[in-house]
Amino acid sequence: MKKAFHIVIALILFSATMASAQIEEPVKWSYVAKKINNKEAVVFLKATVDKGWHIYSQNVKEGGPQPTTFTFAKSADYTLVGKTIEPKGITKYEEVFDMDVTYFENEVVFQQKVSIPKGAATVKGTLEFMVCNDSKCLPPDEINFSVAIK
Repeated sequence: MKKAFHIVIALILFSATMASAQIEEPVKWSYVAKKINNKEAVVFLKATVDKGWHIYSQNVKEGGPQPTTFTFAKSADYTLVGKTIEPKGITKYEEVFDMDVTYFENEVVFQQKVSIPKGAATVKGTLEFMVCNDSKCLPPDEINFSVAIK
């Protein structure tokens, strides 16, 4: 009977530990494309950021946090037109990095214009970002994306 009691207690403690060890994912990404005309489109890469968290700009100086980066796969079906653009962010001094950094809260939409000679394409790539709150930063995360342009 004592052995069964100890097993039940161990299972309860294990369950509680597992519940508190959930992986934090304070950023959700979504992707969509909009055609400008038959030969051009804009790919929108949207980050929805949980309250209290923020992600960083693409334009972070060396020695700062991991910037948000976009790497687009090479393809004969599309060509990048210019660089990935971002809206104006919040710029503040962050003591932990000893510099001013630009970041985004709540949501941010990055845009990449593409040329699509065949009138349709699937734009693929990888994005990397780092998310922080007032007390901690999570390790940089890398996500693959795919956006169909029809």
